[in-house]
Amino acid sequence: MGGRSQVLASRGINMADAPRTVLISGCSSGIGLELAVQLAHDHRQRYQVVATMRDLGKKGALEAAAGEALGQTLTVAQLDVCSDESVAQCLSCIQGGEVDVLVNNAGVGLVGPLEGLSLAAMQNVFDTNFFGAVRLVRAVLPGMKKRRKGHIVVVSSVMGLQGVVFNEVYAASKFALEGFFESLAVQLLQFNIFITLVEPGPVVTDFEGKLLEQVSTAEFPDTDPDTLHYFRDFYLPASRELFRSVGQSPQDVAQVIVKVISSPRPPLRRQTNARYTPLAALKAVDPSGSLYVRTSHRLLFRWTRFLNLGLRCLPGPSYVWPVAASASEYGPG
Repeated sequence: MGGRSQVLASRGINMADAPRTVLISGCSSGIGLELAVQLAHDHRQRYQVVATMRDLGKKGALEAAAGEALGQTLTVAQLDVCSDESVAQCLSCIQGGEVDVLVNNAGVGLVGPLEGLSLAAMQNVFDTNFFGAVRLVRAVLPGMKKRRKGHIVVVSSVMGLQGVVFNEVYAASKFALEGFFESLAVQLLQFNIFITLVEPGPVVTDFEGKLLEQVSTAEFPDTDPDTLHYFRDFYLPASRELFRSVGQSPQDVAQVIVKVISSPRPPLRRQTNARYTPLAALKAVDPSGSLYVRTSHRLLFRWTRFLNLGLRCLPGPSYVWPVAASASEYGPG
């Protein structure tokens, strides 16, 4: 035994009864904030939460929501997932450096016509969404393997399962996460370490609203008039209607993740919005992918009125097309 295990044993605390240390990235707002607060307020006090964010100047909302849990079952720490030094510094502040549950939540969005997006912006998406998650896993994995237990939760997206128009780069970063962690999951079962990919659809946040407002007036240089027309007059209205009609709250998504973390045998994948189940089935029905692509194309460009009417009248779980599924699920931080 070493680190935290040794400390607890010296106090006569059974490791099986000890709170699990949960490290969460991207907690300044949205899903990360809600998840940190829900775990910290667990009535059985099963978790010791380390809620992190890139900019500690944005910790006010989290600390207010944490209330009496702050300093008890929740600690706020600085963490930039794009920096090796920041990751090392954050882990050094955790007793024994032992993380039982890692939640990779930090992420950024990017939406718009491909020709109008810079390579630097695309690289930033991958640096945060993909390599940021890989960096954190590399840091905590040796300890988990040594203890032969652990749980890695990755906040992915339905766009890690199917591509969405005008979200090519964001979807690609989520596809990369899905392939990487599914591959890693096979090896880690030998160490009793579980991986879960949580796949939300649209998540309604202030950041999402601001992003859609910004891109609606953005210039997108080097983009032809027809593509701009399709983006502004077809995609954006359908996206706003989708978020309004079927978007989940960060609280709803966080509740799903809490259940996943508390499960004795966590699943590899867990979608948070049942309305996307029929969409995923399209790819299963037609492995070539043609059915999904053609259906998505027709709904956006040919059956626009039908799509909008269907979304407005949708009373419960049903078929929807994920037009802007979380171009900003997490927001900055």
